[in-house]
Amino acid sequence: MTSNSAFPEHDGLTAGELAEKCGLTLMQDELAETIIRRIAPISRAGAEEITFIKSRKSLKELENSTASAVICDLPMYAHVPQGVAGLVTSHPESAFASVAALLHPVAMRPIPNTSERGISPNAYIDPSARLEDGIVVEAGAVIGADVEIGSGSIISANSVIGRGTRIGRDCAICANVTVSHAIIGNRVILHPGARIGQDGFGYAPGPQGFQKIPQIGRVILQDDVEIGANACVDRGAMDDTVIGEGTKIDNIVQIGHNVKIGRNSAVAGMVGIAGSATIGNFVMIGGGSGINGHITLGDGAVLGGLSGVYGNVPPGAHWGGIPARPIQGVIRDGVEAIARANKRKTGKTDEAKK
Repeated sequence: MTSNSAFPEHDGLTAGELAEKCGLTLMQDELAETIIRRIAPISRAGAEEITFIKSRKSLKELENSTASAVICDLPMYAHVPQGVAGLVTSHPESAFASVAALLHPVAMRPIPNTSERGISPNAYIDPSARLEDGIVVEAGAVIGADVEIGSGSIISANSVIGRGTRIGRDCAICANVTVSHAIIGNRVILHPGARIGQDGFGYAPGPQGFQKIPQIGRVILQDDVEIGANACVDRGAMDDTVIGEGTKIDNIVQIGHNVKIGRNSAVAGMVGIAGSATIGNFVMIGGGSGINGHITLGDGAVLGGLSGVYGNVPPGAHWGGIPARPIQGVIRDGVEAIARANKRKTGKTDEAKK
């Protein structure tokens, strides 16, 4: 495979080193010195590349693999070809993520777009802003009055950091991001075009139309939050909009005012969360779902893609559909709908025969 210049291959780690660093069991001692430089999907992984398998759906590809190493669970190891280093764990996908981070550290966090370091002469920094050492501010960026930014953070080209914003250390604010009325923790990533802290959607209907309600809350992004490209997080109306540490938000997601999301939750693309909804810890929301305002999704809840959620979801529940309900009910309703459709089709066919 030709090396990807955007994400260059590693100088090389041995299978034994990867096993030690990532807590894996190397099943063949004689392959401990196998050199690994890149990750690749199981469908095409080859020499000096490592892949993983988590499902029997890819069993044939595993059996025919020419990868140098594969991460798998113990039952799958029986199908690893001779000469391929087997790294065994009960959690192949998360182990692969750890290995991938070692081999491709550049892909873990956005890097500056230009070769400039420090503060570009083509950026605007308000004299009252307080920036720690070791910050990169690229051309076209605007840092407003009374802003604070911690060391190791990057403010990329044409981003605007509004008055009074606080940004922690080792954050990556990518190109064309706007941030206002926000407190941001450490190691936060805001991908290109993200909008943080704009008005919540608050209006009072009256005889003369919609009267704007001032939105005087903030956005709080705790440590290790990641916000996708063109996603929007509205500031609170009176209280704050809060996203808990470790939570990951995908591209083109709308989070309304006063929403509270707990720790280590994941929200896939095209999701809309209406104002004052409360999302617990370790919640997963499938793409394209809509969450009604003023409801609660309990800790550990899982929503299938394209769900429409109108009421509270219990902790640990797996729901889907429109309106969202327990997954078994969605499957049952789907099977019954197919049966009814087939019955109607059969009836029409019988009439045509007559």
